[in-house]
Amino acid sequence: MDKKNMSKPIKVYYNSACPVCNAGIEYQKAKMPNKGVIWHDVHTQTRVYHDVSYNLELVRKKLHVIDQKGEIKIGIDAFAEIWKHSPKEVWKSKLITQPVIKQIAALGYNLFAEGLYRWNLWKNHWQPSTYQSKD
Repeated sequence: MDKKNMSKPIKVYYNSACPVCNAGIEYQKAKMPNKGVIWHDVHTQTRVYHDVSYNLELVRKKLHVIDQKGEIKIGIDAFAEIWKHSPKEVWKSKLITQPVIKQIAALGYNLFAEGLYRWNLWKNHWQPSTYQSKD
């Protein structure tokens, strides 16, 4: 990776309306003050989700990150990208990207994310978006 990309911040897209997600992000933020991360809350920042998806519900359901190369990472790959930029958690990024571990972690994350999304809807933490812009 060239030095130009190393200085670019990563961008994290999360949903603060989900109490579990918000607690996790707040915990992560506390470990990474001023560490080259821009945090975007898709619940409070209108239309910011367009950076990563035309579908707000997909971004509400799973963590999204834009890495230093401008590539979108979703779910377990998004966590790996965040941990890669957290000095005390680089080991997590290396571990979670190992082939068999990544497959198991991705399956677990996807099941958890689906259940958490449905729980949030049931608890009325937000109303599902009916309009999805394609711009």
